[in-house]
Amino acid sequence: MNNRRSIFRSALALMAAVICLDVTTALANGPALQRITMATFTSADLAGVERDYARWLGYQVRERGVVSPELAKAWGAPGAAGKRYLLLSSEPSPDVFVRVIEGKAAPADLLPLTTWGWNGIEIIIDDPVALREQLRESPFRVIGEPAPLGAFPTIKAFQVVGPSGEVLYLTAETGDRSKSILPPPGGPVGRIFIMVVGGPDIDALLDFYSSRFNLVRNPARMLAVGVVKRAQQLADGELTPLATARLAERGNLIEFDGYSSRTRARPVEPGQLPPGIVSTTFAVTDLDALKVDWIAPPARHEGLAYQGKRAGTLRGPAGELIELIETGSAAAR
Repeated sequence: MNNRRSIFRSALALMAAVICLDVTTALANGPALQRITMATFTSADLAGVERDYARWLGYQVRERGVVSPELAKAWGAPGAAGKRYLLLSSEPSPDVFVRVIEGKAAPADLLPLTTWGWNGIEIIIDDPVALREQLRESPFRVIGEPAPLGAFPTIKAFQVVGPSGEVLYLTAETGDRSKSILPPPGGPVGRIFIMVVGGPDIDALLDFYSSRFNLVRNPARMLAVGVVKRAQQLADGELTPLATARLAERGNLIEFDGYSSRTRARPVEPGQLPPGIVSTTFAVTDLDALKVDWIAPPARHEGLAYQGKRAGTLRGPAGELIELIETGSAAAR
């Protein structure tokens, strides 16, 4: 009996050592997701997006093209092949893109922040009050007025719905920017620095992103998020869970929102891209090191966003498309 107990204790000690080694190795390696390189949404009016993003946000077109059959296959959306697209970016960060792909107008009942998947593109800005006033006569509909963010009183943000139904969070550090976790804007409107994903089970989201991409699994906090509360018509005092995770490079994060029972899966036609915000594209160092289920095997793609590098796409637990571009090394920023 004593011998059996000794063997059992030794086995437990070995298991603990292996687990400890795995955790230590993971922490040493850091997040697999290096930075956000692109957010993609669909629009029935590419010319309107080009006009409005240039006039009101200062975003300029960097590339025009059509979606290749190979890229559409990588997304699991063969119907996207041949669709026109635009790549837009800000002057301060010309290599972080908003990609707009030609698509049908979103259904009238598809309300912002009420379906699962990517639901917000958060962009760093210089002055939220000034930009709020600038957008007053624009097609960007304000759904949340400039306000401090809870535990971070010097961070102020407001939210708008763009002309194609995409939600933008426009955020600024109004305090000491040298000590902030936010990136410097570099101008009135800078780059994407957070992407927001929402789903009915925040634990499933956190488990997925932490296990697949080695992100630190921060605990969710129960909060009254104004734009979510209003969009989902939640009762006073009804809270929803929210968590964030940092990527490898400073000023790049993912926000995870747990959605209420008043939300649903985003409708999508077979073979097509979903309406709204379709995907987030991240830079990674090595696609082969990731243990994920690709929609199609990673392949090289041309164009400004890919530059001949390998890319692959997978689906997250809320149905969101996650596109990864292999850089070969962490980009210095």
